[in-house]
Amino acid sequence: LKKLQTLAIYTTLLSGQIPDELGDCTELQNLYLYQNSLSGSIPISLGRLRNLQSLLLWQNNLVGVIPPELGRCDQLTVIDVSINSLTGRIPSTFENLTMLEELLLSSNQLTGEIPKEIAKCSRITHIELDYNQLTGTIPSELGNLANLTLLFLWQNKLEGSIPSTISNCRNLEALDLSLNALTGSIPTGIFQLKKLSKLLLLSNNLSGGIPPAIGNCSSLSRFRANNNKLAGEIPPEIGKLKNLIFLDLGNNRLTGALPPEISGCRNLTFIDLHSNSLTKFLPEELNQLSLLQFVDLSNNLIEGAPIPSFGSFNSLTKLVLSNNRFSGPIPTEIGSCLKLQLLDLSCNQLSGNIPPSLGKIPSLEIGLNLSLNQLTGKIPPEFANLDMLGSLDLSYNQLSGDLHILAELQNLVVLNVSHNNLSGRVPETPFFAQLPLSVLSGNPELCFAGEKCYADGPGSGAPHTLAARVAMIVLLCTACVLLLAAVYIVLKDRHSCRGYFNGSRGEDSDDAFDSDLELGSGWEVTLYQKLDLPISEVIKCLAPANVIGRGKTGVVYRACISSGLTIAVKRFRSSEAFSAAAFSSEIATLARIRHRNIVRLLGWGANRRTKLLFYDYLPNGNLGALLHEGNGRVGLDWESRFKIALGVAEGLAYLHHDCVPAILHRDVKAHNILLGDCYEACLADFGLARLVEDGPSGSSSTNPQFAGSYGYFAPDSSFAEGQHVIQWVRDHLKKKKNPISILDPKLQGRPDPIIQEILQALGISLLCTSDRAEDRPTMKDVTALLREIRQDQLSTTADAVDKPPQKNSNTTSLDTKTSILSSSSMANHLPFALPIQESSHCSYASLSSLGAYFFAQPVMYN
Repeated sequence: LKKLQTLAIYTTLLSGQIPDELGDCTELQNLYLYQNSLSGSIPISLGRLRNLQSLLLWQNNLVGVIPPELGRCDQLTVIDVSINSLTGRIPSTFENLTMLEELLLSSNQLTGEIPKEIAKCSRITHIELDYNQLTGTIPSELGNLANLTLLFLWQNKLEGSIPSTISNCRNLEALDLSLNALTGSIPTGIFQLKKLSKLLLLSNNLSGGIPPAIGNCSSLSRFRANNNKLAGEIPPEIGKLKNLIFLDLGNNRLTGALPPEISGCRNLTFIDLHSNSLTKFLPEELNQLSLLQFVDLSNNLIEGAPIPSFGSFNSLTKLVLSNNRFSGPIPTEIGSCLKLQLLDLSCNQLSGNIPPSLGKIPSLEIGLNLSLNQLTGKIPPEFANLDMLGSLDLSYNQLSGDLHILAELQNLVVLNVSHNNLSGRVPETPFFAQLPLSVLSGNPELCFAGEKCYADGPGSGAPHTLAARVAMIVLLCTACVLLLAAVYIVLKDRHSCRGYFNGSRGEDSDDAFDSDLELGSGWEVTLYQKLDLPISEVIKCLAPANVIGRGKTGVVYRACISSGLTIAVKRFRSSEAFSAAAFSSEIATLARIRHRNIVRLLGWGANRRTKLLFYDYLPNGNLGALLHEGNGRVGLDWESRFKIALGVAEGLAYLHHDCVPAILHRDVKAHNILLGDCYEACLADFGLARLVEDGPSGSSSTNPQFAGSYGYFAPDSSFAEGQHVIQWVRDHLKKKKNPISILDPKLQGRPDPIIQEILQALGISLLCTSDRAEDRPTMKDVTALLREIRQDQLSTTADAVDKPPQKNSNTTSLDTKTSILSSSSMANHLPFALPIQESSHCSYASLSSLGAYFFAQPVMYN
């Protein structure tokens, strides 16, 4: 194998160590061993590969140090050993790699300082050293890297100030220094970088003010510096940032008023200025920001009306203005915000009646909080229309009337109406029956079932206060009896539960099947739907015979409840700290989103050591098993495959573009695509997901904090995990071979129109792996392109588009791409219309990875 030039074995679960003998393959140029289960250290012998250009070893289980001998491979252009467990220092010998363009060492356990010698790699464009344990200061020599476009140093232990020399990197597009211990002020020169679009400085100790020079950073789209010590006023020059989409300066020490000039940021969709000392009134000009989706101005000192005019906020989904000094009535125009999901006006000085228009917002489903104000009048009858609302807090006001309007809210999970002037009988519904008394207290004229109320008329009996006391005594006595009975039942069942689980131990058993699974072990259960779901029945279903899936973080079971309900239960491995983080990540992600192509989280249960998630059960399993493990049992026709691909694209587009903050799934693969009764696709397994505000590519470390690189996923969000198959397809087409031979044999032999449609869909997958990031479509564009090739079939559906997709800020010549994909001679155009991808770091998964499953034959390497 001494003449071998490329060795590509990746995403194959390859285990063992990297052989030292690879150092004898002196002609080797490309070594691709990423996304496997390789262990051991990186062989020193690789330093003998003087022709090596690409070294991709990311996402394995490699340990030890990065060999300094790699500095001898002076032809290297890409080094990617991220997402491993490497330790030690970054070799200073990398200064010899004059051809190096990408140095990607993130998500390891590297220590020591960042070597200033890296600055001698004059061609370098990407440096990713995030999620390590690097110390010291940021070398000022990095300012000599004229070609640098991306610098990620987040989640380390870096100290000192941000070097002013960074402003010399004129091509810099993304800078993430979040989650360090940096001090000092933000260098003014950084805002002179005309190409800088992402500036992320979260969770440091930065002080000083925001320089007025920020107005010169014309390309800036995301500026995040929350959780620092920034002071002073927000400069009016910020209004010059026409491309600004995301502004996050929460938890600082900012003062003064929000400048009226902010209305110049016409593309702004996200504003988070919570926990500052902002004062005065909100500017009238704020209503010109018609694209706003998320606004959080809580915990400030802002006065006046909540927002001058709600009528223009047609895209607003979340509005949080709590803990301010807003006064006057709640604007009736808020009813025009038809997409509003969360409204929090609590802890202000609002007065008057609750406007009926609040009850006419159909999307209000996450929460409505009007507590701690001075509101009067009755609960509007229109509130009966809020059938999607999950949480309602009207406590600590002066509201009157009864609660019967709320009796029909079927999805209500949390309610607090305490400390008002409410009266009448509490609705006799199961929901109100299980409410704690504390959420109804402070309403002297409220009465419960069995009591006589003043509302019942004269002669109704003793005063209500006496009746309430008697009722309280009866309730307490009843509760004591029920508690004793429950203790007896638990003690009785404990023995049978222990025998059941001890007798069912198998390969699925771990410490989660010990005493912590017993019924009396302090289970906490939260349900997001109105379900009869006893935890005792769920636990009894966690047996090996009910296993329907396994993953890195846990095991999934089918649970059949006596009520007839069938759900999926994911039990997280209690022995891994990473599982706890994944558990929290799934709840934080799925509890706040709803989409037909995302698996629905029904609730969760947890005790001291065991964590369970409850989902809808989807009977057709996952896509990977259906395509590759079915042994011909089920064959997916093209209609079903296209439907699945479109469903996945729509789910990802919702996460990336419609959620605020946006969400990265980060583990899209066929086995995480679940299929319903009619093969509708649902994205699942959000254990690696992160909010844009939480961080970038993480790893499966034992202490994951998925943070940094916030929002830096477009257009890279559609770059394939299925890169290896796509590369094989590109090489095949480059040689002008018949495109039909690429297809899965099960899809061949279809009529020509179907074959052309399949090739067009394959073309979309190839677009997602274009060589230049700016050429890759966003997931919203991918969805539009898929719909475009099916325009006739989809024109009658509710989601059909009315016109072809247009070019936007994240794509280049999208109209041109669409015309290519719509061409009848697609097979002839494809090899030349799409750039050839030679070697690039596969970012987190996307639709094109599914292209590998849908279209291409298996790739064999000799």
